[in-house]
Amino acid sequence: MTQALRLGIAGLGTVGAGLVRIVQDNADLLSARTGRDIVITAISARDKNRDRGVDLSSYEWVDNTAALAARDDVDVVVELIGGSEGTALDLVSAALTNGKDVVTANKALLAHHGYKLATLAEKNNVALTYEAAVAGGIPIIKGLREGLAANRITAVYGILNGTCNYILTVMRETGRDFDDVLAEAQELGYAETDPTFDVDGIDAGHKLAILGAIAFGVKPNFSDLKMTGIRQINATDIAFATELGYRIKLLGIAKNIDGKKVQVLEPCLVPESSELGAVDFATNAVYVAGDHIGQTLFTGPGAGAGPTASAVMADIVDLARGVKHPVFNIPASQLGSSDWDNLDDTQGLYYLRLNVIDKPGVIADVSAILRDHNISIESLIQRVRDPDQAVPLVMTTHETRHGDMMAAVTEIEKLAAIAEKPCLIRIEDL
Repeated sequence: MTQALRLGIAGLGTVGAGLVRIVQDNADLLSARTGRDIVITAISARDKNRDRGVDLSSYEWVDNTAALAARDDVDVVVELIGGSEGTALDLVSAALTNGKDVVTANKALLAHHGYKLATLAEKNNVALTYEAAVAGGIPIIKGLREGLAANRITAVYGILNGTCNYILTVMRETGRDFDDVLAEAQELGYAETDPTFDVDGIDAGHKLAILGAIAFGVKPNFSDLKMTGIRQINATDIAFATELGYRIKLLGIAKNIDGKKVQVLEPCLVPESSELGAVDFATNAVYVAGDHIGQTLFTGPGAGAGPTASAVMADIVDLARGVKHPVFNIPASQLGSSDWDNLDDTQGLYYLRLNVIDKPGVIADVSAILRDHNISIESLIQRVRDPDQAVPLVMTTHETRHGDMMAAVTEIEKLAAIAEKPCLIRIEDL
């Protein structure tokens, strides 16, 4: 049998401990499927004495995590620390420079430094793999790089953050508002104590930057990604969306529209009868459209120790088999510009909710602004008049130019009868 593949694992949180468990539980299966043993030789984390629910006594503990990159008994450095800077970046850079393959689950690292690291990996003829960085246990990276390699990708989009999808699902099912459901999600462990990365779209944005790079052969560009999270979504919007036959989902979207490549992360209305409309709670789902495959959907658990560790091991199995791919599907030197086109000229349907002081002429004023910006109303919902408080005025539009819609909303917001910031949500009629 070929010499064993030796792993050095940095980071022993839920995913790292889950990976150790897979190596221990399925050693014979992994050996049979790869033709060689896969063994752990060294491990490193912040707290040596923490109980992780798995036996670590047979592995050498390394206090200085960076030292894993130079060890002679480590073939593959597995980085499960997280974060785009500091120890994670230093370790991965050093490992690649020292000629070691790297497996990581670090989406932030790749979204911010992916091109630089891809160039470094290719310079040293080593692999940098990251199946676990996007959508947990869903093999979306392999799907794009391998299963759909014959296709020119025209779109990749979907639900990329389970926490946001969980919150939006519970809001819809219970009628409760965002802050209340978020607090419950934190108590149940679905959301972090500081939920910023999830609810403000940063986590999903990292994933979208990676998917867009692979799909369209460009350098990952997180810094220019337009992101809107879900903090502004309230129970009123979810109720109106349901009444109109839609569900609100936080979608990451990268598309090639008439030669223009656009990328955006934002809440969208999707038909409740669509496949994405049926994806609830913490599940992730990603659509890929290609010129020969048509459209295909990847769905499954987007996080968790087992699914994510399984995805990490999938990359390790590839390396054990001698399978290596360009980091972003084509050589780094061939990656295109990371400048995405402006969204203003894209066409779309929109949901617009206004809280208005209910007095004569309000609808006429709003309609006049929409007319002046070439926007046609498809439907309108107005609740019973209440002279004592603002009431919601909800409309959906026919297809219109994004730039015109944004300009109209800016003008509408200045009307004296508008009681609060308008809520504008794109309708993705999938």
